[in-house]
Amino acid sequence: MEPEPGTRNPELQALNHEFNFDGLIGPTHHYGGLAEGNRASTANRLKVSHPRTAALQGLEKMSALSRMGVGQAVIPPLYRPYLPLLRQTGFTGSDGQIIEKAFQYSPALLSAAFSASAMWAANAATFAPSSDAQDRRMHVTPANLISNLHRSLEADETAALLRRIFPDPGLFQHHPPLPRTLAFSDEGAANHTRLVGIAGQRGIHLFVYGREYFGENQVTRYPQRQTLEACRAIARRHRLPDESVIFARQHPAAIDAGVFHNDVISTGHGSLFLYHREAFSDGTAIINRLKQLFEKTQDDTLHAIEISEFSLAEAVQSYFFNSQIVTLADGRMMLVAPLESRRNPAVYSAIDRLVSSSDSPLADVIFFDLRESMQNGGGPACLRNRVVLNPEEQKAVPSRLFFNAELFETLNAWVERHYRESLSLSDFRDPKLIAEIQTALDELTQLLRLGSIYSFQRE
Repeated sequence: MEPEPGTRNPELQALNHEFNFDGLIGPTHHYGGLAEGNRASTANRLKVSHPRTAALQGLEKMSALSRMGVGQAVIPPLYRPYLPLLRQTGFTGSDGQIIEKAFQYSPALLSAAFSASAMWAANAATFAPSSDAQDRRMHVTPANLISNLHRSLEADETAALLRRIFPDPGLFQHHPPLPRTLAFSDEGAANHTRLVGIAGQRGIHLFVYGREYFGENQVTRYPQRQTLEACRAIARRHRLPDESVIFARQHPAAIDAGVFHNDVISTGHGSLFLYHREAFSDGTAIINRLKQLFEKTQDDTLHAIEISEFSLAEAVQSYFFNSQIVTLADGRMMLVAPLESRRNPAVYSAIDRLVSSSDSPLADVIFFDLRESMQNGGGPACLRNRVVLNPEEQKAVPSRLFFNAELFETLNAWVERHYRESLSLSDFRDPKLIAEIQTALDELTQLLRLGSIYSFQRE
């Protein structure tokens, strides 16, 4: 018989472990400014980027969390440039010729083809643990990301990569991306939060959306990317019981302030949920429902803490809510925040209150310099997707992907060998660049023991 939600099963719960699967920043990391509504991205458009520094910053975060006993794994980058985009839009000739023509006639399209945006793994997919699904399998739905051209190119490649990472169909149920229409616009786990108590086997799921395709919506300056229809479809696909799911509408004012995903305005982990006072359209009702459902299903208390010390603008500038909340090996919770949150006095004051307050389970905070990612509009939480695995599922994942000191040194050395120090749009015309990228990624698949996962390896 299937356990009821919230059934106490400490033995089984102890077997479940949350891993942060971080996207390894790719060698074509650059500032294309392609994401409307992402203010950091558009503000830094066409500035010179530093791919080597970007990748090393991401690896340092992974390594530090791994050393602290946090479950940590790595996801390899997708292969870019995606030249089929240029060929499908009328550019002809050799690879070099179509790149040159695109640079001349449509530099934004060229930027989209070279985008390294798959680095933000939070958008790769939405996961449901086997402990939560009614069929007791882990469910995966890759995001269709149709709101932006450069990201919409990722869906099929991401789906194939995730099937390689989570290969056993008896354990992992892979769904195709949702229909690629405005009705089912899906941005992945950046709009999804799972909360669970210490004694709870099955977590509760908060899905956040910006608009209803089949409903009325307030007009906003920036796109309302996630739809309610997409959220509901994922909850159904993942076999989540109705009583464990809550749907919340993002506040239009937050969207217009540059909150393009919910993980820029709220964050949660375990029994802790942090949110800005303007995160949701009906915030009081949503928080009350979360508390009631958590208490009912988890036999535990939800620490839902409203952050009111700073404005929406400061939330976007500092990316405080894009911090990660992790549980350390000793059971304490820690906030993993971007350095920008330390530099903002109001935000830093809020962090100090959280860490020192008896009402908050946060015991500590650590700040990371992720400037290269931040300038492109992605903080610590954007770089990772949370995946809950039991021992059998963990064993099915290619072991080389799990982080340790040896893998850190190996990947650091790999980045130093292959990544360019700086990159601008005109550098994509360099005929040597594609060969450099292919050499680097071919070596990476060998280091990670993944086989031939890239299209150029199978040609």
